[in-house]
Amino acid sequence: MPLLGIGTAAAQSPAALTDEEYVTRYVHPELRAMARQFVAMGKMMPGFTAANLPMMRKGMEAQPIKKLATPAIEKRQIPGGPGQPPVTVHLINARPGASRPVIVHMHGGGYIIGNATQNYADLQGICQALDCAAVSVDYRLAPETGYAGSTADNYAALKWTHASAAELGIDPARIAVMGESAGGGHAAILVIVARDRGEVPVAFQCLVYPMIDDRTGSTRQPAPHIGRLLWTRERNAFGWRSFLGMEPGGRRVPAAAVPARVTNLAGLPPTWIGVGSLDLFYDEDVDYAQRLNAAGVTSELIVVPGAFHGFDTADSPVSKRFASAKIDALRRGLGIG
Repeated sequence: MPLLGIGTAAAQSPAALTDEEYVTRYVHPELRAMARQFVAMGKMMPGFTAANLPMMRKGMEAQPIKKLATPAIEKRQIPGGPGQPPVTVHLINARPGASRPVIVHMHGGGYIIGNATQNYADLQGICQALDCAAVSVDYRLAPETGYAGSTADNYAALKWTHASAAELGIDPARIAVMGESAGGGHAAILVIVARDRGEVPVAFQCLVYPMIDDRTGSTRQPAPHIGRLLWTRERNAFGWRSFLGMEPGGRRVPAAAVPARVTNLAGLPPTWIGVGSLDLFYDEDVDYAQRLNAAGVTSELIVVPGAFHGFDTADSPVSKRFASAKIDALRRGLGIG
């Protein structure tokens, strides 16, 4: 019997399947309960529009913050880039006088929603497992701020982290950049900017189902069974439109905002990319990993069969294995014995 139930009635179009048929046929058995929750949520949630975006943000901010008792978290304001406002960062597990690795982190949310508090528990767990620090950035969101502004915020945080190594108790030669979804897109943009400016060395990038190609769902269509759960083509188009200030997929879209459009990937740090086979970003993430390797960048790609966007937040063995693979990659990338 196939692991995912795939192979029976294969001729039927995925678009013609009911939600339950889709979940049963394509979704990993350990993730089906979560998939059904996402289906129910999708029916209740309106599509993203400029009019309802404030309501969507308030709903997300009203969710309880998941936070561990330790390690400690400190919220700080740091200087922004030239001509830019201050940036809020969340410092986790700092230890002045030490010399430990650090992760500069960007949260997800399609470039349009979310904040650094949503990843507190996950980052605290990683800091405990690796005995490292983390700096999570509350970058400005689109559409109020386009890609240039949020990129400036993230780069300011990276420079501050590097310059504050002694104060924070970190090793400036062991900085990793990490993010999930749009945060993974921000992370990918950030390491390209860091490479090009040559001011801050980045040792490793960890990209969790990163959102890195505006053409997905606009001028490039994934297979019909991909991108049905949580983050859809319609939401992706709205997120990119807000971030870019123009329609996604066109020839005028600047490569500075879209890692997948950057032609030269040589000289980027070693990379780990993890994505599910049902994630809307599957094609773009696999392609990016292949292009990194072709450019001489050591890259590891993890594809989880039957997994969808956000699957790693489930309390399931497959999600825990994915999290362990991510931590192991960070351990290697940061030279932690």
